[in-house]
Amino acid sequence: MKYIDRRESIVKLLRENNEAIKGLDLANRFGVTRQIIVKDIAILRAKGNNIIATPDGYIYNIDINRVKSIIAVNHSVEKMIEELQIVVKYGGIIENVIVEHPLYGEIIGNMMIKNLNDLNKFEKSFKSAEAKPLSELTNGIHLHTISANTEEDIYEIKRELEEKGFSL
Repeated sequence: MKYIDRRESIVKLLRENNEAIKGLDLANRFGVTRQIIVKDIAILRAKGNNIIATPDGYIYNIDINRVKSIIAVNHSVEKMIEELQIVVKYGGIIENVIVEHPLYGEIIGNMMIKNLNDLNKFEKSFKSAEAKPLSELTNGIHLHTISANTEEDIYEIKRELEEKGFSL
C-alpha cells in the first residue's frame, strides 16, 4: 500500500470510529512501524485533519457544532476527579488541560474525556501510572477547554464549578 493510500485509510478509519485507536494498532493494521504512523498523523494534521492524540490513542474530532469554553480552575490533586465529574455530569467534554509554565510557556495535554466511562479509565490510568497532573506545575491553577451541546450546559458546568470553589 502506498503512503497516500495508507493516510487516506487512516483518516477514513478515524472518522468512522467513535473510539480512540492506538498508534501501535494502526501500525499493525497497515504493516508499518509506529513511527511511520506518527509521521502520517503529523502530515495529516498539517493538511488540516483534526486528529487528536489522547492517552487512549488517536481520534478524529468532528464535534464542530458544540459550544466551547475555556475555564480557569484551581484545586488540589485530591479534587481533580470531582472537578472532571462536574463537567461530564452536564454532558461536557474535557478536551484538554492547559498550564502556563514559566520556562516553556503554555503546555497543553489532550484529554478528550467525553463521558463517565472515559473518566473512569482516566482515573484508573492516573492511579496506576502514579503520575502527577500538569496542574502540579502551577500549584493547582490550570485551564480546560470544554465543549457541550448548548450554552446552557456550559453555564451549568461553570455555575457548579463556581459553587464548589473550583473556579478562578
